[in-house]
Amino acid sequence: MKWLRSLEMKKHRTAEQVFVAEGPKVVGDLLTAGFDCVFAAMTETCGLQGRLTCEVCMVSQEELQRISFVETPQQVLAVFRQPQYVTDVKVAQTELCLALDDVQNPGNLGTIIRLADWFGIEHVFCSRGCADVYNPKTVQATMGALAHVKVHYVDLPQMLGDLCHGNDGNVPVYGTFLDGDSIYATALQQRGVIVMGNEGRGVSADVERYVTERLLVPNFPAERMSTESLNVAIATAVVCAEFRRRAL
Repeated sequence: MKWLRSLEMKKHRTAEQVFVAEGPKVVGDLLTAGFDCVFAAMTETCGLQGRLTCEVCMVSQEELQRISFVETPQQVLAVFRQPQYVTDVKVAQTELCLALDDVQNPGNLGTIIRLADWFGIEHVFCSRGCADVYNPKTVQATMGALAHVKVHYVDLPQMLGDLCHGNDGNVPVYGTFLDGDSIYATALQQRGVIVMGNEGRGVSADVERYVTERLLVPNFPAERMSTESLNVAIATAVVCAEFRRRAL
């Protein structure tokens, strides 16, 4: 129990290169995707016993409650090894990718990864200041999308600079701004990078300099007084939906 609870802290997850996932849906999706499970604690009602080759500890609901990181534990808690991905920013030359500039709320990050999976975006590039993708709250918010979306931590300004100055210097870099052009009246490509900014300050100046298309999700009607901005995860959903709508 002490070991499992220690994995709430990033330094312990990083040292052991593992993360915690909970619930049959999330754990099952990760197993299907081939993630390496090193330990699982589950109740008799879980139903995943036959899919696990790691150490399995059968526990009561009360014991699961004591080790869980969620308010209402769901039958199983599993520890997986963190996957090691090759980071290749050139995928943005042919695919649509997301870049997150210091998105710090674990729930927002997890929801955005889940959205990326829904809209067929396979790579999410996070700045060093983003929340940890393996935070238990982030993992749960992805609802299993970590099985399909590769998350990379990069020097975001350098990454965008490499794209802009590489062999294919015309890779579009989209960013969301309150003074941008309406996304509904802007030509959109099915490749490049969509940059979403920090919850409080938006896109940083170091990243903004590489943005080639400034986008705005307009409120409706335009003359009506409304809230100042959208939650970053909600804004990501609207933007990704419009990009994919153009492909239909």
